Amino acid sequence: MRDLWLISVPLDKTSVKSVEKLQRIIGKTNQASCYKFTIPDLKVGILDSLLSVSDELYTLDALTESVLNKTCQRMRETMEQDQVMANVLADGVGILNYVTNFHWDKAKYPTSLPLSSLVNIINKEVSQVETELKSRSAVYNSVNASLQCLEHTLGGSLQTCSLNGMVRREDLVVSEYLTSLLAVVSRGDYVNWEQKYESLSEFVVPRSSRKLYEDGERGIFSVTLFKRDVYEFKAKAQESKFTVREYCFDLEEKQQREWKELRVHRKQQYDVFVHWLKVNFSQVFMAWIHLKAARVFVESVLRYGLPVNYQALLLQSDRKCSEKMRQELASLFVHLDPTADVSETDVTCDIPGLFQQEYFSYICFYVNTNMLDFS
Repeated sequence: MRDLWLISVPLDKTSVKSVEKLQRIIGKTNQASCYKFTIPDLKVGILDSLLSVSDELYTLDALTESVLNKTCQRMRETMEQDQVMANVLADGVGILNYVTNFHWDKAKYPTSLPLSSLVNIINKEVSQVETELKSRSAVYNSVNASLQCLEHTLGGSLQTCSLNGMVRREDLVVSEYLTSLLAVVSRGDYVNWEQKYESLSEFVVPRSSRKLYEDGERGIFSVTLFKRDVYEFKAKAQESKFTVREYCFDLEEKQQREWKELRVHRKQQYDVFVHWLKVNFSQVFMAWIHLKAARVFVESVLRYGLPVNYQALLLQSDRKCSEKMRQELASLFVHLDPTADVSETDVTCDIPGLFQQEYFSYICFYVNTNMLDFS
């Protein structure tokens, strides 16, 4: 499992040297990978509006991560694991590839627009995906539940399952006065059935029973009798622990047609839903990374001031090395912390959007990849 951090430091001489030292340390220790994370100059506006946008970005970041998490969950529930892995892409490439080679999409999110407008664009996009995810999930779940219900009806033991392919039309007698019933008999009771079935009612046709099918535990036997005697025969058969099933070819054929139609319909819905999940996972993930980039930009301006002069980096660290990496960062950028002389470098501070509500001497945002672990 990998941790992804977006950090930002000002481009003063001390910080630049610290970045260079960080890159040398990473190169020697292999604790992490470091990538330059390019963010274009966005429209700053006045300070009050920037503070408002910072709050909006924090809220939208949480919403987008939630929608992304729900989308990932639906992919897990709908697809096989290898299919999920094949469809977890962003702009046609793997998610780590996309993040480490991030380029701002100026066509989709024009940098000429105010930051508040960019927030509105992403909010509308993410909210629409959230709404569609609910409706499309409901449609797919309904079709899937209908198919499962019918398969449950048609499946199971010989006492309840579909007898399609086990019983032929010519195996049964259907006339004005006569009908055939099907009895489910345990294999150990075959002899008992043969001895008793003719005496279970007065109007059973002698020697009419035929074994039509058997599995490992039970067999299906036909028996012919007068229609007026069906009720009595069923009652007596139940007393002798024989299960009697009436069988209608028309109903059976109707259920088989419904089953085939539902399977085709479910396959169609599956293909449509999987395609939608793939496309919209990509769209929401890209929107999420753009949000992270916008948050880095806004917090850098608020923290380091104008003119805009900062360096954004993406750190990719093995989770077991993350704590050591954080300590290294704290040491390298201690000069950015005005409280360093009176407290520890990392202190709790209620600044919206910062990593786990902790204050760092440098700006740090965590890219939560836990939801993307499909192993």
